[in-house]
Amino acid sequence: MQELHDAPLAPLTTFRLGGPATRLVTATTDAEVIAAVREADADGTPLLIIGGGSNLVIGDKGFQGTALRIATSGFELTGTTLELAAGEVWTDAVARTVEAGLAGVECLAGIPGSAGATPIQNVGAYGQEVSSTITEVIAYDRRAGETVALSAAECAFSYRHSRFKADPDRYVVLRVRFALEDADGLSAPLKYAETARALGVEPGERVPLADARETVLKLRAGKGMVLDPEDHDTWSAGSFFTNPILPDADFAVFHARVKERLGDGVEPPAYPAGEGHTKTSAAWLIDKAGFTKGYGDGPARISTKHTLALTNRGAATTEDLLVLAREVVAGVREAFGVTLVNEPVTVGVSL
Repeated sequence: MQELHDAPLAPLTTFRLGGPATRLVTATTDAEVIAAVREADADGTPLLIIGGGSNLVIGDKGFQGTALRIATSGFELTGTTLELAAGEVWTDAVARTVEAGLAGVECLAGIPGSAGATPIQNVGAYGQEVSSTITEVIAYDRRAGETVALSAAECAFSYRHSRFKADPDRYVVLRVRFALEDADGLSAPLKYAETARALGVEPGERVPLADARETVLKLRAGKGMVLDPEDHDTWSAGSFFTNPILPDADFAVFHARVKERLGDGVEPPAYPAGEGHTKTSAAWLIDKAGFTKGYGDGPARISTKHTLALTNRGAATTEDLLVLAREVVAGVREAFGVTLVNEPVTVGVSL
């Protein structure tokens, strides 16, 4: 187990932002993870868990405590059952499932970060969410002081949310188990219209697994959502805001604001989101509020490829990023009466 003091954290995040940690521990086994967590809890030391760093906004002052980087490895495929160690690189794991001819996560290709983070956020994109294939999460329960196995139902998955996100200081994910599908080399039925359109098929159809993965990677790259050290549009946390889910009464008020601001011929995106609720598009709201691609003239700007990504153009500070994020939130609220919620976890700072 490697230990460093006054250790830079910015290189461990996709934003490349944030100050140092008092102490940085890198754990390569589950036992080392548990030992580091127990030590911090016994001493009352603040603890920051870091996986792939793709969903973190760390303050410029850094983190006063122990940052634990989970670098465990393990890819175990038994039939259609997959078990991943928390530290496995997610996009690599997806590639390996496609190579094995198994469907279920192929449309989650190119998402940066580690496998252990996927159940926390209920990671999803292009019509798939990990909640549809996760069967069990093995985690260390800091409250009980023991390792536990949580079923998919016990994980309480919902849109970009889970039991782990609701109680962030309780569980440390160690391993994730998935049930994939052998569909003779074909993908799961395509649910996302953009993906189906790019593949020249109808939603609900299946395509060769490799075709689905490659198409998603191309779509993501076109939006700056595939990591590239040379492309500042990828120095981000991907989608910075979640898509708002509004009670029907609030959606009606929002709909009226859209008509008032943009005219009767404009309809906002609307998707069913459970009884009495409708989901709309954060990217649409941002764009229609006047924050277009490339918006900003400082070191932190909206991506030139996608309005939902806030980016570090190479010399930004975390405060630069937060100033931009607050401006976007305030502008959307003023224009449409909807308050955007940040998707990345903030450490030592807030919007």
